[in-house]
Amino acid sequence: MTNVLLDRRTLLIGGAAGASGLLVPAIHTRANELAATRSMRGGSNNYLPGAPIVERIGGGGFWMSGTVRRAGDGAPLAGQRIQIWAHTTEGHERDPHSHGATLTDANGAFRLEMPQIVPAFGQPHGHLAYDSGDFETVFLRPVMGSSKDTSLEAHFVLQPV
Repeated sequence: MTNVLLDRRTLLIGGAAGASGLLVPAIHTRANELAATRSMRGGSNNYLPGAPIVERIGGGGFWMSGTVRRAGDGAPLAGQRIQIWAHTTEGHERDPHSHGATLTDANGAFRLEMPQIVPAFGQPHGHLAYDSGDFETVFLRPVMGSSKDTSLEAHFVLQPV
């Protein structure tokens, strides 16, 4: 097993990345092994199970995107359902019309257009969930660097059930 050295520089860089809203892959626990993503605090807020797969949420103008990979070998996962919701210019994050889902492509990538995200409780942020059952459920709550950003990325590394 490879030991991970966490020094002050590594922690400062990791903390700065986290504070900026950038989601970075988990630390490797063994050589060439990718650790599963853990759910983020507040990620499941206003979650509505079973949101429909949609072409776009509302009028669009903002892009939520990311990737889905398998823990361990990091293989891309095609056909995985990702639910997305947020407080936007067209509705609150608890409103059913502010929720939608999309599927990953052959490369494990997803992308869904939605209305512009606006701050809720002082932070512009999105919510994403993997909840299909083949892998452990994961909820993410990435924070935008600025409320003027027109896109946000989130990446999932899923652990089989």
